[in-house]
Amino acid sequence: MVARADRLLPADGPVSGRFITLEGGEGSGKSTQIRALAAALAARGVEVVVTREPGGSAGAEAIRALLLEGNADRWDARSEALLFAAARADHVARTIRPALARGAWVLCDRFVDSSRAYQGGGGGITDADIMALHGFGSLGLLPDRTFLLAVSAEEAARRLAVRDAGGSDRMGSKPADYQARLAARFAEMAAAEPGRWRVIDADAPAEAITARLLGELEDWL
Repeated sequence: MVARADRLLPADGPVSGRFITLEGGEGSGKSTQIRALAAALAARGVEVVVTREPGGSAGAEAIRALLLEGNADRWDARSEALLFAAARADHVARTIRPALARGAWVLCDRFVDSSRAYQGGGGGITDADIMALHGFGSLGLLPDRTFLLAVSAEEAARRLAVRDAGGSDRMGSKPADYQARLAARFAEMAAAEPGRWRVIDADAPAEAITARLLGELEDWL
């Protein structure tokens, strides 16, 4: 069983924090949009914590190096799933929960849904196994809102060509058929949980995407 972010925090008063994640395949523009969204929320007086996965805490950043460096086949899907779950457990305990408990809004570049897509849709691990790891390591914490930045294969390829000029990590170097399975899995998850997910056209201009993200959060501001 999984729970919303505010269901697993200390019951010592009202919780006003929000847990928001950005998901999507390689080249979808998550890093750009999370910075822009953070700036827009801060301008409205919201305390914002920007973080990422894998990473976001000292222990998780150490595991990040193991996950993203080396050849594309350095780890098999099961090993990756275990490493991601370990990094996430430290990240949740040391960064995300404390921020939510004091009322901050946490914006996270990827979370457990990326494991469900990459090691699940891309690597063949069952969703039940990934969520069992998540239930043990992170007590089943789920975001209040998840944005899927859906980008066309052509636009993603264009952006990755620019990014790869500086060197690609293991995930960005996965083959095209793997990337296609990722996109399909993300779309499937979003369709299955419309209450939590919002699908955003990430082929649009950056400013338009940021405005759409902010508009989808307006009811909490």
